[in-house]
Amino acid sequence: MVTPVKDWRTTLPSAARVTPSGAVTHIAVGWGEREVFLDVASWSDLRASTVLRILTTGGESVMRVSHYVRPAPSIYHRPVRLSPAQYARLVRQVEASLAPPRPDGTRAILAGSDPRDVYYAAIGRYTMTHTCNSWVGDALAAAGVRMGWWTPFAGGVMKWIEEPQDLDHARR
Repeated sequence: MVTPVKDWRTTLPSAARVTPSGAVTHIAVGWGEREVFLDVASWSDLRASTVLRILTTGGESVMRVSHYVRPAPSIYHRPVRLSPAQYARLVRQVEASLAPPRPDGTRAILAGSDPRDVYYAAIGRYTMTHTCNSWVGDALAAAGVRMGWWTPFAGGVMKWIEEPQDLDHARR
C-alpha cells in the first residue's frame, strides 16, 4: 500500500480503507470493460448484446481495485518480487491507465458489480485484442516481469508467474 516508491492512498482514495480485518495493506489493480465490471455480477448476467458490442466495437474501460489485509499466497494470488525501479515502472503503467482526477484533485469511486471492490474511470478501449488480461500482462512486462508477448486470457498471464511453493493449505 505504502512504499518509498508510491503511497497509493494519494492516488486511490479507497486505498485508505479499514476493513473488518484491519487496515488495507495491499491492493490488486485491474483494468477492464466498463459495463462488464460495473453491471455484470456473474457470467449469467452477461447479455448477448454486450458481448456483440465488445466483439465489434469494444467498450470503455474502468480500473478495478481490490483491497487486502496481509494476503497469503494462493493458486489465485501469486507473489511477484519487484525491485524499487521495477515497481516504479509498474506504478507509472497503472497511473497512465487511470483517467485524470477531477479538477479538485479527487477521483470518483464508481459503484460496481462486486461491492467488495471499487472502480475508477480509466483510459483506453477494451477490445477482444486488448483485454483485461493483456493489460495486466503489458503492465507486468513494462515492470520487467517475464511475460508472453500477448496475454489475452488469465492463463496466459498466470503461466509466467511461479506458483508459491507451499500451496497445500490453499487447495483445501
